[in-house]
Amino acid sequence: MDIPATGAWRPDMPTAQRRFHTVLGDGRIFALEGGGHLDQVTIAYETWGNLDDSVSNAVLVCHALTGDAHAAGPSGAGQPTDGWWNDLIGPGKAIDTDRFFVVCANVLGGCQGTTGPASPHPADGQPYGSRFPVVSVRDMVRTQAALADHLGIDTWLSIVGGSMGGMQVLEWAVMFPHRLRSMINIASAASASPLQIGWSQIGRLAIALDPGWRGGDYYDAAVGEGPHRGLMLARRLAQIHYRSDESLHMRFGRSTVDRLDTFALWDRFQVEGYLDHHGQKLARRFDANSYLILNKAMDLHDVGRGRGGVAAAVSRIRCRSLVLSVDSDMLYTPRQQEELVGLLRASNLEVDHETIRSAHGHDGFLIEFDQLEPLVGDFLDEQLKG
Repeated sequence: MDIPATGAWRPDMPTAQRRFHTVLGDGRIFALEGGGHLDQVTIAYETWGNLDDSVSNAVLVCHALTGDAHAAGPSGAGQPTDGWWNDLIGPGKAIDTDRFFVVCANVLGGCQGTTGPASPHPADGQPYGSRFPVVSVRDMVRTQAALADHLGIDTWLSIVGGSMGGMQVLEWAVMFPHRLRSMINIASAASASPLQIGWSQIGRLAIALDPGWRGGDYYDAAVGEGPHRGLMLARRLAQIHYRSDESLHMRFGRSTVDRLDTFALWDRFQVEGYLDHHGQKLARRFDANSYLILNKAMDLHDVGRGRGGVAAAVSRIRCRSLVLSVDSDMLYTPRQQEELVGLLRASNLEVDHETIRSAHGHDGFLIEFDQLEPLVGDFLDEQLKG
């Protein structure tokens, strides 16, 4: 049963203290891979640590679907939670901010400062809404490359990311093979699978069928009247396949929230309460249109598109790689990472492949820090030593 999220996300909510770089805004257009364009593009980003004199210690961290630029650090105004990779990024941690200059940018189409559907359209100052075009992972990476130019970074020591972040990592390696010395690709794939596309479509339909979506033009709705019910349902669906049967069984079993003495239709099991919580939590911090745009970008992800196939695209890569799988991942299955590793090795590239043992499914890359820490830390140490 849907529970109204009275505090649902709105475009006028304050964002965390971040820096912004306008990629475009002087009359040029940003042409998109799918044929659309944007007249103005601003990217929001955060940095940690210091860039060394030789500009050789920069690490780019790429976020997943509902992540943002706040990869590390405490919560604050407009940022209700600590950094989403707080256990991995910081002084003395795997991505050591005492030694690396770390950058994380909110992706194009997002809702945490970078140009997206809730941003003002330059023609009239009103939110883009339904006017915002479909973007691809390649479009996201091109904005990140412009940010790298702005920061004076010609070559990244490493680019790191999981899930949708891993898609960005791989596109970086294919699009700009001489701009990164290494990559860490976690729980991701060279192209979206039919299973992933199928799950994604159901999530998008959950939003589109919410009357509050209004075709994407809902930003003038009163608090609580936007498409939060559809977004909450999309998140519930996603949360199931982000985890595993073992994870949900261990945590909830058949325990209940409500007494089931009389078998009322909407009395809930604990797992239902868990899904309700995650749906409400996302609806309060994320924009439904951004969810649609980024989710579609993930479905469109295929490094082989227009490049003669996946193998031909991967053959462009020049850097060393660490590929990580999560053994219980039923969304981005280990088979997909094994296929990528095979293609990298077929191109005579140096690649390490490790498997995270976890009961938590796809979300293992956001949970199993005791295993991620040495794998990521040791790999980056080797890259820094040259």
